[in-house]
Parts: sequence; structure tokens; C-alpha cells
Amino acid sequence: MKVECSNCNKEYKIPDEKLPVGKKCAVQCPACKNRIVIDLRSQPKQKQSLQPSKPVEKEKPTVSYAKKRPSGMSLKYGILRSLGDLPAMPHIVQKAQDIIANPDSNLNELSRLIEIEQAIATRVLKLANSSYYGLSGKVFSVQHASVLLGYKTLGELITVAGISSLMGRNLKGYDLSSEDLWRHSIAVAVGSRIIASRKDAEFGNEAFFAGLVHDAGKLVLDQHIYERKDDFETFMGNGQHTFLSAEKEILGFDHSEIAFELCQKWQIPSNQSVAVQFHHYPSKSQGNELAYILHMADCIAMMNGYGAGQDSMMYQMEEGTLEFLALQDKDVDDIQSQILESVEKMSQEMPAG
Repeated sequence: MKVECSNCNKEYKIPDEKLPVGKKCAVQCPACKNRIVIDLRSQPKQKQSLQPSKPVEKEKPTVSYAKKRPSGMSLKYGILRSLGDLPAMPHIVQKAQDIIANPDSNLNELSRLIEIEQAIATRVLKLANSSYYGLSGKVFSVQHASVLLGYKTLGELITVAGISSLMGRNLKGYDLSSEDLWRHSIAVAVGSRIIASRKDAEFGNEAFFAGLVHDAGKLVLDQHIYERKDDFETFMGNGQHTFLSAEKEILGFDHSEIAFELCQKWQIPSNQSVAVQFHHYPSKSQGNELAYILHMADCIAMMNGYGAGQDSMMYQMEEGTLEFLALQDKDVDDIQSQILESVEKMSQEMPAG
């Protein structure tokens, strides 16, 4: 069932089996916390049926594939053969990552890198002066920012400024505006760092970068999804399937698999690449801790209303995630509130594009 918040006008899909047939209920809008009242009293009672004794798979709607477009390995190989046409990691981000990874590098190298790229320098200074970093109006130059913020944070600023142009795009196939995609990317990056930093601050920096690019595969698949829009609408028409399952059914693979290939092209370290690949199903990652962190941050971001599509409310945290990360339900609430505060501050000062 599709519901719309009367306060912020965001739409969400709620699986019918999660709603009480013939009753009146209410849910909270993840975006603005407004109470959405759903009145099901007018629906016929016969829709409510006993659960079968054995679980059965949900019936998949028939998808016509009328135009016989390539799918499965044929489509995937076609995409991989065109690696040169895939989105490139902004040069300045790649260079900044190399400098940070070099133990013999220093602040001056990062500062010089920014100063060469005036567009990036402007964005870095704007973000450095944001309330998120607590230096509102105090930073006047790149050199000044490097002294006040330090080496790692300056590298983070470059990464955010550079990747905002990569991830800040309108995706017609996914029905995502550039702002929605970017805010979701920021939310997952911030959430991943919060979770990872509970164990190790350095791990937090690694998690932040992986969070920023975790949905990069959507940049590649968007045109293919748009070409198959009717098939996706048919498959998801009954409200029982997520966009992720639709990708698997119609394309033969999902955006996380393509994101892994992008990470390989961008020469992103293996731990981060694998985490991106399995961020929707970390139990298949052979114990990659970062995959669990990205997955948890992704789910919390969608709980906060920073979703990556209208079906965001249908995604659930994989069983065993909290146990694997040695966290509890109370930690989720704490992380959720931190993400809300951080994303609002950062996204206001660093818009998409």
C-alpha cells in the first residue's frame, strides 16, 4: 500500500501484510516524524487469511520483457566491456586518497592539491566553515583550514567536495533527484563513520569513504532501468517487492554488484570494495565487518527518511547484524539521532552537484 505524509508530502510503500486488515492504525513518517493515519476499516474482511503452515514464496508478477532487451550475464558483460565509459572518480579525490595513504606525505601536499583546483577550494572552504565542523566563519584560506582541521579531516573535505559532483545526479530510472541521492550518500557515510569509530577512529575514515560511494552502481544502471521502466512497474506493482529484488529479477544482478566493479576500476582497496558489494546482504561477505557497518548505516539512513527510493520503508536490517557488530537496540537510537543532526548540517553547506 502506498501512503503519503500530509506534512512533507513524501510517499512510502508499506507491505500489505504489515497492516491490520479492517482496522485503523498510524505510522510515523521517517522524514518529518509526522503521524500518518491509515484507515483500513472500509476494506473487505476476506482479504485477511490464515498464514499457511509452511512458508511459501511470494508470487512474482509476470513481466513481459516485450522488447527482448539484454539481461543477466549478457547485459552485465556489456557493461563491463564498456568500463571506459563508466563514471570516473574525480581526479582530485583519487590524488587526495593517494596522498593520505602515503605515510611520508604531509599537510602541505594536500593544501597544494586543493589550491590548484579552485572550484574544489571554494567548496572545501565553504564546508570547513559549516556548523558541522564547528568553525563557522573562522576559516579564511586552505592553509588555515589545514591547520585548524588537521590532516585527515582536510582529506575528508576534499573527498566530500569531489564526490558530490559524482553522486549528485538526477536518476530517472530510480526516480531519484540529485538532492535525494546525495543526502542518502552523506547519511550512510556519516552513519558508517559513527559505527566504525566506536572501535577505531582510523577505521571510521575508511568507512566514511565507502559510505559515500556505496550506491555508485546506480549511476551505471539508471539508463538500463529507465529503458525497462514498464517491467519494473509491473514487477513492483503489488507493493510486495523492493527495487533491489526487481533489479535481480529483471536485470539479473543488482546495483551493488556493479558498484563493486566501479570500485575495482577506481582502485579502491579490497576491504572497501567487498563491503560495497555486500552492503545489502552482509552475511554473504564472509565476515567483512565494513559490509555490516554499511548495511546498518544504510538501514538507519532510510529509517531517518534519507531513502534511496519510494520503497525505502520496506528494507529491513539483516538478522544478526547488531550481534555481529556487538551493538544493541539502544545504540541504534543513538546513532540515528547523530545521523539526523550531522546530515542536516553537512548537506546544507555542501549541496549535490
